[in-house]
Amino acid sequence: MSSYVFAPARTVSLPVHGVAQRFPVNRVFCVAQNYAQHAVEMGSSGREDPFFFMKPASSVVPVAAGTVLPVPYPSGTQSLHHEVELVVALGRCGSNVDPARAEELIYGYAVGLDLTRRDLQTALKAKGRPWEIAKGFEASGPVGAIMPREQVGTLVHGGIRLSVDGEERQSGDLDQMIWNVNEIISHLSRHWSLVAGDIVFTGTPAGVGAVVRGNHLQGSIDGLDGIQVELV
Repeated sequence: MSSYVFAPARTVSLPVHGVAQRFPVNRVFCVAQNYAQHAVEMGSSGREDPFFFMKPASSVVPVAAGTVLPVPYPSGTQSLHHEVELVVALGRCGSNVDPARAEELIYGYAVGLDLTRRDLQTALKAKGRPWEIAKGFEASGPVGAIMPREQVGTLVHGGIRLSVDGEERQSGDLDQMIWNVNEIISHLSRHWSLVAGDIVFTGTPAGVGAVVRGNHLQGSIDGLDGIQVELV
């Protein structure tokens, strides 16, 4: 007899490049406005302390390399925006981690999309209210295969791009982050006890914009498996 009153939700997991085992997702942390030009286009400026929000693990959907994932256009919005991001997958636990040792927690890296109901986010920000409804909906976090750090090294620079129907919308470099990956992990570890399975969306470069049903989105980061999704 089961000890649960109903079957527990399935564990969300991501493919790992080159191996059969999958990466189980625990928590999903996100860094807001972590590229200077994107911060400007969102109305901020300067090297302010990083601030974080979270998506539910259920919002993450895996994208296998070489496939196109159909993503449903969400209800309740007239302005769905794309944001391509480096996703960092943690393979070790840590609290109050020094930036110089933060990379020891990293299992690997992947390309991700942080899809955003921008109109809802803007309206909620203006009222000083939380905006999880703009970020945490179903399939709002497509993520590609994780490339283990032991295969790709520590990522501190490399091109990050997103195109819509073949037209480049976002283009930047990881070294343009206001807070680099080690600093992000260190900041997070001061407020949460990080554990293996946590993933971190590390921010998006400038050029975010609206997408509609039928658009084909392609995100890439040098050295990682790219992702492709189509809005349906």
